[in-house]
Amino acid sequence: MKIGLLGTGPWAERTYGPALSAHPEVEFTGVWGRRPEAAAALADRFGIKAYSDADELIEDSEAVAFALPPQVQAEHAVRAATAGRHLLLEKPIGVDLADARRVADAAARGGVASVVLFTLRFMPETAAWITEQASLGGWFTARADWLAAVLTPNSGSPYGASPWRQEKGALWDVGPHALSLLLPILGDATVTGAARGQFDTVHLTFRHTGGASSTATLGLTAPPAAGGVEVVLRGEHGVTGLPPQREGEGPVQALGRAVDALLVSARTGQPHACDVRFALRVVEILAEAERMLVEDRNSRPEREG
Repeated sequence: MKIGLLGTGPWAERTYGPALSAHPEVEFTGVWGRRPEAAAALADRFGIKAYSDADELIEDSEAVAFALPPQVQAEHAVRAATAGRHLLLEKPIGVDLADARRVADAAARGGVASVVLFTLRFMPETAAWITEQASLGGWFTARADWLAAVLTPNSGSPYGASPWRQEKGALWDVGPHALSLLLPILGDATVTGAARGQFDTVHLTFRHTGGASSTATLGLTAPPAAGGVEVVLRGEHGVTGLPPQREGEGPVQALGRAVDALLVSARTGQPHACDVRFALRVVEILAEAERMLVEDRNSRPEREG
């Protein structure tokens, strides 16, 4: 499949470029970016074409991969889907609910396959763990802690300078990851509580369709020594936690499997579990959490008075 890449930032350079160029069933057609010099550098590194026009890249491709900020991704994803191109998208598919709905609607109208890179969902150990726990059932509560130092001063993270991460924080950056693990095990969720912690940390509570409850603590400003990811389930089978990943596994390998999933979906017409419809539901839940956080912040002076 001919796949073109939109985006030239660190994530494109470190993850998308290596994964697409190494995939045996992909013809990496080229790259477009908002900074022509970055597109030229990435194109030179991987021996592909640097496009000056995104629509030209879409025209020359059968599928389009996105490594763009959410609001920019949404605009181009709608154009790609309308042109009948399959979509390999980043989470969240929008930080504005209307944008996310436009992407999902365009994919449906265009009849295109879509896969959204919820990274851990494409790790073998995580995928097997989710399948097992969903099959067992009987979980009455869960806890997801997703804490990183991406926005912590002097963290050295290549992603810390991202304007959209700085603006939207952990809720929108790592919140999709937490929900991508909780929902397939416990069922769809409604937000029952949302509170702000220190810096960008947020605490969320959910009620799931099966009756279980869960919590999520999300942050991108944790001290480096305090960062980490934990997901713990408790139920009639006892306690189980998210397993560690095998050595050598990382985002490049996960993206390679996401490409596999897109190829299968495009060939069979069968939607993948991490398609735009699932990603839209994640955005809907996060938008409700954000609304509750804004209401809490706006009402605080009155309560304190």
